[in-house]
Parts: sequence; C-alpha cells; structure tokens
Amino acid sequence: MDYCIKYRISLPDDDTHEIDDKLVQRYDTILKESALLSTFSGILFGFLFNMAINVPHNFAFIDKITLIVALYSITVAASLFVMPVVYHHLQYPYGSLHKFKSRSHRFIILGLIPAGITLFLGLELALHSLLGFIESFILASLPFILVYFLFRARKGQFL
Repeated sequence: MDYCIKYRISLPDDDTHEIDDKLVQRYDTILKESALLSTFSGILFGFLFNMAINVPHNFAFIDKITLIVALYSITVAASLFVMPVVYHHLQYPYGSLHKFKSRSHRFIILGLIPAGITLFLGLELALHSLLGFIESFILASLPFILVYFLFRARKGQFL
C-alpha cells in the first residue's frame, strides 16, 4: 500500500481553510444529532426490553401486544438513527456534502416517526395501568396534540 501525505500551505488570502472548517463542522453536527437520537432510542429500547422480559402480572393481552409493537417500533427508529453514521463510514470521503445531508436528514425524519409511535405507546402502557383502555389512548395523545399546536403556532398557523 502506498501512503500519500499531503501538505497544504495556507496563504493570508486563502479562505479555503474556513470552508474546510465549516464542512467538517456540518458533518460533525449531523453525526452528533444521529448519536444523540441513537442513544435516546437505545435507552428507551432497554426500558421496554426490560419490561418485556419482566412482564408485570397485571398486564392484559392488549398490553403485551402494545409492548411488542413498541419494541419493534423503537428498533426500527434506532436502526434509522444509526444509518447516518453507517452511511458516513461506508461512503467517506464524500463527493457532495448536500447528498450526505439530504440522506442523513431522510434517515432522521423517518426515524422520528417510529420513535414518536413508541413514545405514544409507552405513555399509553403507563396510563393503562391506572385508567381504562380508551381513556389511556386519549390521554396519551394529549402531549402530541400540544406539540403539534405549538409547532404550528410558531408560524402563526393554528390549523
């Protein structure tokens, strides 16, 4: 194997160093977001997995199904959140930052959907142990409805 070491001399009017720093910073930001979301989904998976192994005695059949769906959902989310890191290592060095950003963005957006489903189902499981089935689904949806309206209100759009 031949190794090539390149030296780069920066001139006072050379702004490519600043461009390189911004490029590295953008890659780093995307990978840090992916790592944070992967950590979050991994911890949530661990809690749900522990609950699945040590199933409470008062769990009804519907609770067990909900737990299984939540486990599968967070597994898909964790896999999608890890994909920007995997893509980074498989495709590095890139020809286009835009291509990396758009694919990473797509992985993260697609991962947010099953992560939200898992949060909803986890909240429903917790509420179902205290309330009835229908009431727990209604109350579990309230935080998501609130976030939706707050998201829309930031631009002055309420519906």
